Amino acid sequence: MTRRKLAAGNWKMNGLRTALAEIEALRDAFPDPGCDVLICPPATLLAQSALAAAGSSIRLGGQDCHVAASGAHTGDISAAMLSDSGATHVILGHSERRADHGESSALVARKTEAAWAAGLTAIICVGETEAERDAGRTLDIVTTQVIESVPDGAIALTTVVAYEPVWAIGTGRTPTNAEIEEVHTAIRGALASRFSTDVAEGIRILYGGSVKPGNAAEIFALRDVDGGLVGGASLKASDFAGIIRAAEG
Repeated sequence: MTRRKLAAGNWKMNGLRTALAEIEALRDAFPDPGCDVLICPPATLLAQSALAAAGSSIRLGGQDCHVAASGAHTGDISAAMLSDSGATHVILGHSERRADHGESSALVARKTEAAWAAGLTAIICVGETEAERDAGRTLDIVTTQVIESVPDGAIALTTVVAYEPVWAIGTGRTPTNAEIEEVHTAIRGALASRFSTDVAEGIRILYGGSVKPGNAAEIFALRDVDGGLVGGASLKASDFAGIIRAAEG
């Protein structure tokens, strides 16, 4: 099965209104990209980002959502609000949310269901810490997170999995190609154990963790790597452009 590559940029807690120029630059540089392109800006810029990307195939996403559609949840944002602001996707279960906010895989699964109910595609993040890798528990940790974080009913249209080794995020370190392939193969197998082989083969699995223009092509060429979830290198159009070109093949 041929899966279309996805280059997804996670801006995290970065970006003021001046950063909209980066989206406009990508819009002008890639009028018809040979891969899917997604930018996930902070919520404060989401609606304006949708305007900046108008007329292009660039899609926008949120970085988190609440499990409820509305209610007394001060400071939170619902999946419906993201959709109303122009989002088509939402990142869920990122390691920074799991670590900083104590989010469990069970909560990630509930958020995923909320995202689906609002018509959003969920990008579900999994990954091991350095201590877990050193203890030889990488595959156990990652596959358990996949099984517990992806709800029943997942299909390729609504679900993306992103493997981000926690120790590689923003550090400049990356696993070896063989290690990346091993984990992505295990994720595909975990999906097949939950769903059908056909469903598992359709779901895209992204790699995240110090993806840069210089290493993107090599990583994206690996088996079962269907693109990247990119942090710092997505903040500047000039950097992210190189990653998009790598995803285009």
